[in-house]
Amino acid sequence: MGLVLVGFTLGRKLPNTVPTRLAQYLFWVGVPISIIAFLRQADLSGQIWIAPAIAHLAILLGALLAWLGIKVQTYYNKTSPEKSTQGSLLLAAMIGNTGYLGFPVTLAMVGKEYFAWALFYDLLGSFPGAYALGVALGARFGDNGQQSQITQVAKAILINPAIWSFGVGLLLRQVAIPDAVAFTLDKLAWTTVALSLVLMGMRLAKLNTSVNLPQVGISLMIKMLIVPVILGWTLPFWGVTGSAAKVIILQMAMPPAFASLVIAETFNLDRNLAVSTLAVGVMLLLVTLPMWLWLF
Repeated sequence: MGLVLVGFTLGRKLPNTVPTRLAQYLFWVGVPISIIAFLRQADLSGQIWIAPAIAHLAILLGALLAWLGIKVQTYYNKTSPEKSTQGSLLLAAMIGNTGYLGFPVTLAMVGKEYFAWALFYDLLGSFPGAYALGVALGARFGDNGQQSQITQVAKAILINPAIWSFGVGLLLRQVAIPDAVAFTLDKLAWTTVALSLVLMGMRLAKLNTSVNLPQVGISLMIKMLIVPVILGWTLPFWGVTGSAAKVIILQMAMPPAFASLVIAETFNLDRNLAVSTLAVGVMLLLVTLPMWLWLF
């Protein structure tokens, strides 16, 4: 809360170039270093490959429930929302902020020993869900025919440094590095965690829009309450219990990701709805986070 508020305050006072530069540093340098550092210390034993499978289930369940919500709303209102609004609602219900927000929350609440579960959930689950299924939905509900936009997104996936650092981190687990290097990596990684939360606050400070409460309520209820409850109670059947289950729950319960806003802007979806779900979702997390920790 403190770091997000610091970022929010700075975001109101500093020019727009500052959060942009910080985001670029985290994307190209900070996050890859933190992935390598935390992955070296993470426990990869157990059924860790279940994490991305559950992430894909959460994404698909969120999309299904949002689609049903649209159909129910259409039935009672006798009119369906605009296609752009439907697209933004689907994206907000499926894609969670499992990276910039999920990683710090997981590290703080569970510890770095189980960081790999959060990492696998994000990089092999949320990330392809956002930039594969999310982009497909954006093209379907937004301006069709933006092939160049789709090509650019596909290119961005291939050059994403987080994917490459994931592979490097796995390789470096087999290599002994000097204590000084390991210490430096660890401090840089935790600095990245703090800066990620500051950046979150800066981005929230730049969001200006009116809140469409009914639409926002539907998407956030699905994303942050219904999906985690349904899939959370099934985790023991997957053999996921204890701290590993807590990590999965926290990742599933994250508010909508900034990727949903990026896709909404790329394909001309309902930007107001995308922005509103981001802002309200982060504030709602302050209420839902202790609830999940208590329930699970």
